[in-house]
Amino acid sequence: MQSEDKSAQDVDLQVGTTSISRRTLLKTAALLSSAASLSSCEHLVSRVTENMGESVPEHIAVSTNSQIDPIFHLLSRAAYGPWPGDLEKVKKMGQGAWIDEQLNPDKIDDGACRLRAGRFESVHLDPGTTFEYKKSVIKEELVRHTLLQSVYSKRQLQQVMVEFWTDHLNIDINKGDCIYMKGTDDRLVIRKHALGNFHDLIKASAISPAMLVYLDGNQNKRAKPEDVPNENYGRELLELHTLGVNGGYTQKDVYEAARCLTGWRIHDQWQRGKVYFDSELHDKGSKVVLGKTIPAGGGEKDLDRLIEIACSHPSTAKHIATKMVRRFVSESPQPRLVDEVSQIFINTRGDIKPMMKCILLSEEFKESAGQKIKRPYQYIVTCLRSLAADTYAHQELVQYLVRMGQGPFQYPTPDGYPDEAKPWLGTLLWRWNFALALTNKKVPAVDVSIEKLAKAIYPNAEAEISAAQLMPHFVGRLATESEIAAFQQYISKNHSKKKQFDKNQSLSPGDKHLPELIGLILSSPAFQRC
Repeated sequence: MQSEDKSAQDVDLQVGTTSISRRTLLKTAALLSSAASLSSCEHLVSRVTENMGESVPEHIAVSTNSQIDPIFHLLSRAAYGPWPGDLEKVKKMGQGAWIDEQLNPDKIDDGACRLRAGRFESVHLDPGTTFEYKKSVIKEELVRHTLLQSVYSKRQLQQVMVEFWTDHLNIDINKGDCIYMKGTDDRLVIRKHALGNFHDLIKASAISPAMLVYLDGNQNKRAKPEDVPNENYGRELLELHTLGVNGGYTQKDVYEAARCLTGWRIHDQWQRGKVYFDSELHDKGSKVVLGKTIPAGGGEKDLDRLIEIACSHPSTAKHIATKMVRRFVSESPQPRLVDEVSQIFINTRGDIKPMMKCILLSEEFKESAGQKIKRPYQYIVTCLRSLAADTYAHQELVQYLVRMGQGPFQYPTPDGYPDEAKPWLGTLLWRWNFALALTNKKVPAVDVSIEKLAKAIYPNAEAEISAAQLMPHFVGRLATESEIAAFQQYISKNHSKKKQFDKNQSLSPGDKHLPELIGLILSSPAFQRC
């Protein structure tokens, strides 16, 4: 939804589920006409979005320093890496202005991304309608929609935070009917509140049909005095979603929380998939959670009181601040920054935007450049963005993520995909294979223009370009002598022509070994980090 003011010439028009401006349509009308004979809708959309700026620019500014450029670092953490040309754009804006813009995503025109990613029907439907689809169709559309938004959205910080909260409030779509309901959860819980308020996020998640199925909340009832409440969601609410495993809650608190949550159900016939509260299945007695009394007779309001108690607990502020700092700064504890973000959480009652701004402008963030290992999802999206790839995330691409162990929405336990390096070190060979397949155009339905990219990075080289000139675009700094030597050694061992890749011996932009050289850069230790 566009919220910025528009002139009469720029009024939004609806094309399917996509809103684009009249000016954009007029600008691309001639192109649409000439492209009408293309063999597929995807080719047509690619041509249109290219005209809207989704392509390799004529010139790409890169870092000229030996240390990682601060703006490149910002785009590597608060976004999925820079799209070609982003580095120069953000430098002109300034770091603070870019952060402020990203913290207000509704004001950013994302029409090109919606044209590409808004084509999947099931992700926009309520659970009652999605039951009409095959599970395989829903899974494919949900994963492709997510991946395409990460690659192409201009609302990059929002997309990164969507991934963060998806892990924090993990739901495995392979359990029961979760797959029919996760699209609604993604749209109305995660994306709606990704940069909003934490209390609202947790309340929305608590009564999300997908979460009620995943953690058995829809089975939690007290119809008879002898009924024992189902504690699954109550435990994870305290242990994972709010206070944290060492947050100071007890087993008694879990039991009392479960009592507060009794009576929430999901229609299984008419209005299938819709959540409702059945007061006859609710524990009507008084409860005591984390030392706070919830009076008897509260009914469905017991949920609101429970969420307020859990979200307002000091341990919740520290737990969420710690997770955010770990994701955006470092695996190692950053006590000063954690304390500062925790205090912001307390002062604002969980407002996510000021916490994010504090982290991204902190000295700890600035000093952490190049210290985190990319998880497989971030790695693949960063590869695609750095090359300005043209893709619609078909299964051949998605399978690389699955092989690396990070297929979206498919982590089996409630704690979400791990946020440290060690579990992902075993994926490095698959990353190497992906990088070389991608740059050599061997990933089906993914197109990259290596030659155009190389010329944009070094436009003055009519006949030659080297690893030293290419690498700053991908890692945000100049290549080291040891990195150049490593490329040289690999090529010398693997090609009979003994091609040398150093500052003096170069390739032409059209050389057949250029894709391999860029694939090696994408496989390098420096590119694995952010």
